[in-house]
Amino acid sequence: MAPDNNPITYYQTTKLQNYRTKTMPKIKIKNINHIAIVVEDIEDALSFWRDALGLELSHIEDVPEQHSMVAFLPAKHSEVELVEPTSDESGVARYLSKQGPGMHHICFEVEDIESALEHMKSKGIRLINEEPQIGTAGKKIAFVHPESTNGVLVELYELTEQEPRIRFERARALADRMSAGRESMAASAREFLNRIREGSN
Repeated sequence: MAPDNNPITYYQTTKLQNYRTKTMPKIKIKNINHIAIVVEDIEDALSFWRDALGLELSHIEDVPEQHSMVAFLPAKHSEVELVEPTSDESGVARYLSKQGPGMHHICFEVEDIESALEHMKSKGIRLINEEPQIGTAGKKIAFVHPESTNGVLVELYELTEQEPRIRFERARALADRMSAGRESMAASAREFLNRIREGSN
């Protein structure tokens, strides 16, 4: 026990000093980029995150390489991402089937993802991706296994110069598909009405 019998003071003056004297990490963390939440249906999930909680929906993006749709809801310098699988074969779909809806991962934006991965490997951290992959809008991403993070799936992310262009192109492609779908539905409705009219004559 410390001389003043204050366990908090003892903790602060010994263990915290020991923590601070350890080698500082070589990873440049810029911010918490997003928290991803797996959902069964984005529209249903928006009833809480947008309508009740009040987060503004920025846009919805199709991510074909991850077989998912992602809704982006900014919150100051970070954002909440609602992830809905579009294929039963995707990792997100398997997670949803096994764990149910809920938090999937937390993402940190880093300055140099290759260096960050090399640093983690040197510390014996188990990585899901030992090399960066291409994620939403062309950004570089890699996942750290929950075994090394106290049970939390961690994503590392590095912004690329191509991201704004790719994000715009994907948003436009999604809008075009939705517009085409509406036109197809309208054409089907017109054809149905025409058959009714012809039958009544």
